[in-house]
Amino acid sequence: MTDNPTAARGKPRVAFVTCAELPDLDPDDRLLLAPLAARGVRVDPLAWDAPDVDWAAYRLAVLRSPWDYAPRRDAFVAWTRTVPRLANPGPVVEWNTDKRYLRELAGAGVPAVPTEWVAPGESWAPPAGGEYVVKPAVSAGSKDTGRYDLADSGHRRLAAEHVARLQAAGRLVMVQPYLTAVDSAGETALIFLAGPDGLGYSHAIRKGPMLTGPDTGEEGLYRIEKITERAPTRAERDLAERALAAVPGGTDHLLYARVDLLPGPHGAPVLIELELTEPSLFLGYAEGAAERLADAIVSSI
Repeated sequence: MTDNPTAARGKPRVAFVTCAELPDLDPDDRLLLAPLAARGVRVDPLAWDAPDVDWAAYRLAVLRSPWDYAPRRDAFVAWTRTVPRLANPGPVVEWNTDKRYLRELAGAGVPAVPTEWVAPGESWAPPAGGEYVVKPAVSAGSKDTGRYDLADSGHRRLAAEHVARLQAAGRLVMVQPYLTAVDSAGETALIFLAGPDGLGYSHAIRKGPMLTGPDTGEEGLYRIEKITERAPTRAERDLAERALAAVPGGTDHLLYARVDLLPGPHGAPVLIELELTEPSLFLGYAEGAAERLADAIVSSI
């Protein structure tokens, strides 16, 4: 870098952490550039694994789209420990990038989708029927995730092969029942942003179904999602707040959070994922959301 990131033209700078495949940021994150500029803050998009970056020179580094980390999670977690001012902070990233956190939250009484955990070397036999999702415990963007109808012998074989493939790569496998409400109701993603009174609800969106069948090894960082605006129910708000209340260390140190929910078999919402590392925040789907997050960033630097 040729200038001091903290003092160029008298303006503080923050780093938006991305990956080499998205050097100009995801379109949703670019919505923050103008509000931050209006608040006197300049943004540098930087890949988390870019060489020779002086992360200590930035007033804040904000994790946004480092979506290539999953195959190198250990290196990514180690990198977070080298960044003095990171949002969300390194210990949160370490906890949240391994979906075994769902087991902890379920143990704390948070209703979550039932999950069978299959470690490398363990045997797994597909159930005789029903629809199931197979995915790794460390992943991003629904990569390496498939849906299987286990009443179909071909799907049973493919599901077993999927589990074995993940195990052979040394990855912990998650097997979950496919919640069919996603096909009609979709997922509800509730976004929370830091504010004067701590982490607070900002807005929500609906995500349409993405899993149509077995994992086919698609290329790319993530699967395309169909997004629309949504107003969450009171039950969804309550569950999201319960999940956040169970985060180790609390939420006072979080800049943002996203809670993904689905209706369970009896209609009550259940937790699918609690995204505290690098979630899309869908800022373009709620008036003022980009400005609220810009304010939160300014308050953190």
